[in-house]
Amino acid sequence: MLPAFAFLTSSWVSQAGLGAVPAGRSEQWLRLARREDIVARARRVAMVVGTLLVIINYGDRLWLGELSAKDVFKMLLTYCVPYCVSTYAAVSAVLAADEDARD
Repeated sequence: MLPAFAFLTSSWVSQAGLGAVPAGRSEQWLRLARREDIVARARRVAMVVGTLLVIINYGDRLWLGELSAKDVFKMLLTYCVPYCVSTYAAVSAVLAADEDARD
């Protein structure tokens, strides 16, 4: 029996644009990911979306004051996900715009 995500072969992932950053572009990708406007936007997205997710997932425990150290750690990680997604989307958009401008 195949695993549930067997369809995620390397060829499918690369065709969908979900693969690793091509060699030679990783420095460019990281430089863009550290750009001030991209970082600022990702922080804003992380604060808004992360706070909503924390309230949804931990609101009852916050209200009752029943948070464990594990909960606090997971709450901090909750802010990382929207930050990473926003950064990835912004860098991908900049790279796509640069490619379109070259064509």
